[in-house]
Amino acid sequence: MSGSSGATPSNRRRDTPPPRTGSSEAEVLRGFLDHLRMSIAAKADGAPEPQARAAAVPSGTNLLGLLNHLTFVERSVFLGDDVSDWPATFRVASTDSVADVVVRYREAVRRANDVLDGCTDLGAPVPRPRPGRPAPSVRWALTHMIEETGRHAGHADILRELIDGSTGR
Repeated sequence: MSGSSGATPSNRRRDTPPPRTGSSEAEVLRGFLDHLRMSIAAKADGAPEPQARAAAVPSGTNLLGLLNHLTFVERSVFLGDDVSDWPATFRVASTDSVADVVVRYREAVRRANDVLDGCTDLGAPVPRPRPGRPAPSVRWALTHMIEETGRHAGHADILRELIDGSTGR
């Protein structure tokens, strides 16, 4: 492998700094989560087919699978959807385009934010817990989603760079 990253000026995006948020705990948590959500959706948006669904690492992880998985996590944590097969959430149907997966993710985020907009107490349980499970606090759910989205956004950064050299948030 050469010392060049393969990125050209046209596919190198400038990194976006951390968000400036309000000073309350809720504003900081929501601001960072929304920043990560926007970053990972942008990383997948416009990725070329079929590379966006191709496994780039031995584990089989691919860019669209990451975004599909995060759609299920958002819906599970904030909307109470039950997921019986988490590994399956990393697989995308062959009929789904990049745009389909991005739209579905953004819709899950919009619906999750609608729920969160009604939460005034971070210590209260999420309003739509998964059936048969104790509801975590809104604070825990936000913190978990920051961790989960941040982890997969890092994976997405690497996968997108391997696909077409695109970098930046």
